[in-house]
Amino acid sequence: MSNPTRKHTALPKAQILIEALPWLTRHRGKTVVVKFGGNAMIDAELKAAFAQDIVFLHHAGLRPVVVHGGGPQINAALDRHGIVSEFKAGLRVTTEDAMDVVRMVLAGQVQRELVGLLNEHGPLAVGLTGEDAHTITATKHRPRIDGQLVDIGRVGEITAIDTGAIEALLADGRIPVVSSIARSQDDGHVYNVNADTAAAALAAALDAETLMVLTDVEGLYEDWPDSDEVISRLTASQLEKLLPDLASGMVPKMEGCLHAVRNGVTTARVIDGRVQHSILLEIFTDEGIGTMVVPDDEETGDTE
Repeated sequence: MSNPTRKHTALPKAQILIEALPWLTRHRGKTVVVKFGGNAMIDAELKAAFAQDIVFLHHAGLRPVVVHGGGPQINAALDRHGIVSEFKAGLRVTTEDAMDVVRMVLAGQVQRELVGLLNEHGPLAVGLTGEDAHTITATKHRPRIDGQLVDIGRVGEITAIDTGAIEALLADGRIPVVSSIARSQDDGHVYNVNADTAAAALAAALDAETLMVLTDVEGLYEDWPDSDEVISRLTASQLEKLLPDLASGMVPKMEGCLHAVRNGVTTARVIDGRVQHSILLEIFTDEGIGTMVVPDDEETGDTE
């Protein structure tokens, strides 16, 4: 005689899978760009869970593209090389010596590790940097500080995206893993590019369904620091009004979300990378977690 208790314990698993069904149908064949960062890229368990999530998306019929930076790893490597980390206007001042280290860490360490974790599940991930096949082209970024344009070295501002190599990998059933380094359009140098900005630019250029940015907070807070209530959904215009008051670390993330939804991406989400499997929770459950940004016309019926 069969054991009824065993059937019981399996039932919640079936219900969870069934809850995912409409989302699986909706997202099938769609491109999703995921910015990997924060604690998720340092903590071993979170890293492994991230790799599982991305492979799950792939097997569920989505087309994930991973973009990463590597702030903590770059800091550690610069320390080892005796290069002082200096920041101006929230951006790393990147000398030629520092750029060599940045490139080595992003393309030779962080990307390799991520490709390795993904490929534990099959011959899936292929690493590239923005330099490959002109994927990301940049020009020198000079921030304005106290009214003056300031030279902060090899920090780039994206001028063009060529998605050819990424599209070819996706068509071949691979998972592209992109390091946020760009080739210059005008002086032959390579540039360090903010990974949030790079992920948003790629999402727009790839006509992605979704941009997901992993952070070390639960999402965008309603009234920080007085409240830890997370805004679960807002439109591009609502976000634009909030931008001037955001904490500096959130600015490139939320600017990236704004850029993405204003340029054809259906939704952009900031999610808590400290929660295991946060990507799956966001994409395949009714509640979702984090903060979702949608285009203006989604909420009001206007067309832009």
